[in-house]
Amino acid sequence: MAEKKVIAICQLGGIFKTLSDGSLSYDGGDAHAIDIDENSKYNDFQLEIAEMFNCIHSSVSIKYFLPGNRKTLITISNDKDLQRMIKFHENSSSIDVYIMVEEAVAPDASNMPVSRSSRTTLSEAGVLADATPCVLDDDMDEISPQVFLDSTFNVPDDLVNVGEHIVNIDEHMAIASTELPQSMSLPFTGSSDEKHMKAAQQWQNNITGVGQRFNSVTDFRDALRKYSIAHQFAFKYKKNDSHRVTVKCKAEGCPWRIHASRLSTTQLICIKKMNPTHTCEGSTVTTGHQATRTWVAGIIKEKLKVSPNYKPKDIVTDIKEQYGVQLNYFQAWRGKEIAKEQLQGSYKEAYGQLPYFCTQIMETNPGSRATFTTKDDSSFQRLFVAFHASLYGFQQGCRPLLFLGSVPLKSKYEGTLLAATAPDGDDDVFPVAFAVVDTVSDDNWLWFLQELKAALTTCNGLTFVADREKGLKESISDVFQDETVYHAYCIRCLSEQLIRDLKGQFSHEVKRLIVDDLYAAAYAPRAEDFLKCIDSIKSISVEAYNWVIESEPNHWANAYFPGKRYNHMTSNFGEMFYSWASEAHELPITQMVDTVRGKIMELIHTRRTASNHWLTRLTRFREDGLEKESIKVCALQVFNTDHPAGNKFEVRGDSIDVVDISTYECSCKVWQLTDLPCCHAIAVISCLGRDPYDFCARFFTAENYRLTYSESVNPIPSEDHKPLMKEFSQAIVTVTPPPTRRPPGRPPTKKAGMHESSKRQLQCSRCKGMGHNKSTCKDFI
Repeated sequence: MAEKKVIAICQLGGIFKTLSDGSLSYDGGDAHAIDIDENSKYNDFQLEIAEMFNCIHSSVSIKYFLPGNRKTLITISNDKDLQRMIKFHENSSSIDVYIMVEEAVAPDASNMPVSRSSRTTLSEAGVLADATPCVLDDDMDEISPQVFLDSTFNVPDDLVNVGEHIVNIDEHMAIASTELPQSMSLPFTGSSDEKHMKAAQQWQNNITGVGQRFNSVTDFRDALRKYSIAHQFAFKYKKNDSHRVTVKCKAEGCPWRIHASRLSTTQLICIKKMNPTHTCEGSTVTTGHQATRTWVAGIIKEKLKVSPNYKPKDIVTDIKEQYGVQLNYFQAWRGKEIAKEQLQGSYKEAYGQLPYFCTQIMETNPGSRATFTTKDDSSFQRLFVAFHASLYGFQQGCRPLLFLGSVPLKSKYEGTLLAATAPDGDDDVFPVAFAVVDTVSDDNWLWFLQELKAALTTCNGLTFVADREKGLKESISDVFQDETVYHAYCIRCLSEQLIRDLKGQFSHEVKRLIVDDLYAAAYAPRAEDFLKCIDSIKSISVEAYNWVIESEPNHWANAYFPGKRYNHMTSNFGEMFYSWASEAHELPITQMVDTVRGKIMELIHTRRTASNHWLTRLTRFREDGLEKESIKVCALQVFNTDHPAGNKFEVRGDSIDVVDISTYECSCKVWQLTDLPCCHAIAVISCLGRDPYDFCARFFTAENYRLTYSESVNPIPSEDHKPLMKEFSQAIVTVTPPPTRRPPGRPPTKKAGMHESSKRQLQCSRCKGMGHNKSTCKDFI
């Protein structure tokens, strides 16, 4: 009969917490499952765990709880112990196994000065054995300075044996001074390079001997960890729980040992036993298993604050140089992640703050819109933010043109930023609204557009420049079906799709020519110019020509587009705005949004201040454009067409064009496409003795530009200052992080959007064939 298998759920990286009934709970960390049975061997089990968690085999300690008893951890150290664990849990299908790799650190708690190394040679151990014992003063308040540590101290949990006196530590809390006379100072015999010890020298006296107290067991572990790094030795835990810690030197046969436990009725941890003698000949241990992620985080936190781009490989180098400890890449990476969370706050807590955060946005910036949604399990789904200053500036000062785009966020929980940006009067990026969503989907685009419509007072005549993907196209049509809006396809996305869909074997140069003709067709102002461009495509590839004809030119070609896109042909107009989010993507979600808010606030203030010094009637870019068109006027002739209304004129130059002053139109179509008078219009306007500025669209005036940036974005109070508000009904909403998380390690280097079909293909220089070069050409062999 086959042996019954039990699933061992191996857990590493969490912490034990003591509950009110004295039992222990385990929080956090990573977990993996391993099948074991009564025939399993301890060494095999230990080796598999070490490989699974990428740690050193000999440093792994395995523990578990007995059924019904979560107060005492049982250690597995051989095959019989492993078989007993399986026997004890024979009625269970799984066993919780806790892996210790000698990690757990926290801030320094040492409070006793000592200026010697605890490491000695075998000959030095004899000197310690003859040392004078500690003698207490008569008042029992403190220990005389004529003290030295015995080779071994044996102290009950609440008593310290000092000379002939028994001192109750709870009552007197005596502290032993362990400073050596100058003549008896023991030299450090480790083989580590001296420069490696410079940063760790401050920790050499973290452990001073029996009687030393610590605020908690965590503080003691931290002091012990730093002490071992400073003295370059490795240790292992014999006992390690919430109220006692017993540690010995990892070197075989070395007598160095320390035991600390909790003082009765207090949370203080006191060293009760210690043998400070090392006989391991100063063997240096530089492997990173002595340094935990939390320890690494504490070391690099200050530098990370100054240099946010501190790379893991640089952390590895610096830790090795300063402390003599060799980390691997993932130890440094995980330490950096912990340090970032300590500096920036918890990602998880940031999602929980979203209800308050959205309310504060709307209270501090009246007229703004900030809302979020969650899934059925309360996990985050999406967040929409539009500040009043952005909404007002767009509707009062910008052209009715919005660019829709997205950019992936490389945060801990990934996600995507959706954004709507507009061009201001000077053709600079003006942020209007943005959203953070769990993923790019048709449903999320539909929700974003619904929120955008609710934030704007009117959308009539609005043009969206966006990709022509089916979901986005249908969303625009569904959301704005009651209003006249236009969807202009992004010509860059269109050209990329064309190249991907071409099935013929075309060289890189031929594809470039097709794309150039497609762009020329898109910008062509008149139908005859458009047809000329696509005929050029047809001469290269009939397949490409048919694709262009079927791609709905009325959505991307100037000659047929019914709305106004002002010669803006691509949707990546808001790259500057996307870069803000990319720079802040490592921050928790509320901090990332607040960083973007700060960028918008700074942008509005900077441009408002600069425009207040303008002396021109138009924005700088439009002034230059009008001046360039005016220069061309001298070569033009204007003739009256005898139109009854006297509004139409014929203008002759390189071509013959007709200008209608009353409708702001020219047969060259430039005036209609740009809302700025073309050279033909300026020639007519000048002949009539009128001012060309009066025929420019209001969006390009300096006055209108200042109106765009007239409102301000106000700061948002932090969560730390959240008032107690009974009326804050949204506070009861629970928001948890999304289930998706960024996989550990480096992200893939392949850029998003790259496709195999877009790679340049080989072309033989001999036979002109595709897919090979001249060295492999078979026609010339």
